[in-house]
Amino acid sequence: METVVSGIRSTGNLHLGNYFGALKNFVKMQSENHCFFFIADYHALTTHPTSANIKNSAKQVIIEYLAAGLNPEIATLYLQSDVPEVIELYLFLNMNAYLGELQRCTSFKDKVRQQPDNVNAGLLTYPTLMAADILIHKAHKVPVGKDQEQHLEMTRLFAARFNRMYKVDYFTEPQAYNFGENLIKIPGLDGSLKMGKSEGNAIYLIDPPEIIRKKVMKAKTDAGPTQANQEKSQEIQNLFTIMQHVSKPETLHFFESTYADCSIRYGDFKKQLADDIIAFCNPLRERILDLSEKDSYIEEIMNKGAEKARQSARKTIAEVRQIIGFRS
Repeated sequence: METVVSGIRSTGNLHLGNYFGALKNFVKMQSENHCFFFIADYHALTTHPTSANIKNSAKQVIIEYLAAGLNPEIATLYLQSDVPEVIELYLFLNMNAYLGELQRCTSFKDKVRQQPDNVNAGLLTYPTLMAADILIHKAHKVPVGKDQEQHLEMTRLFAARFNRMYKVDYFTEPQAYNFGENLIKIPGLDGSLKMGKSEGNAIYLIDPPEIIRKKVMKAKTDAGPTQANQEKSQEIQNLFTIMQHVSKPETLHFFESTYADCSIRYGDFKKQLADDIIAFCNPLRERILDLSEKDSYIEEIMNKGAEKARQSARKTIAEVRQIIGFRS
């Protein structure tokens, strides 16, 4: 069984894009691998150094992932900040990471443009912290999106450099976990190809029915088809893509047919889509609300996850200190 490590954003609620994208695969992956899922609350400080309620934000993320299917009895779910060994490995890796290679990271250059008044050392060394998160558990696989591929390559670089510098075969060079055809991308309600918090085009699992209905009814559309079997605009294709994943096949077929023969009424189409999204999200929303009332249970999960993660991390740090030459 391979070890898989994946970070989870520590702020923001889960939306349909998260659910149908990585999360459904996480649920499947946890039964096939030795999985560590961590809430990346240290990473949040690189862009929000004075984050308010950082603990509560991370706790809410854990609640929503549990509601969506992560099983703390199978996978290890923990807060990054509960495993101080990560920071010690981060320090060791920083000693062998070079300024030029860190400055060349695409994400660093992007963030410098986005936040020119907050170009901090943590932002520069984000790749080494990510590498420490992964290597602390000697991971074989890491699920990554396009924006993290370069960081994973740097993790491989740091692992190989450590092995070479200390003449050991200690760290595995982790590979990307490829979901293949199982990776579903849910588009936005505004005609864009990605549903996301920053884009402002998302439907959240915690959204009440009236909010979901309002968002769907305001979704961007076009003037409608004017000839049989007309190709769909991006805005309309987005709504059909969402319907494909939340509606019954016969419902999708009905609206595909009415679009093809130009009889579709977008108002009816959106009303049905909203109803189906609400029906899909309601069970998830109810579980989120139920778990939100169980403070002691969530604390217990966080404590157990921290201890399981630290058992793995302590072993790695003891061995790394011995390799480098420090007292264990």
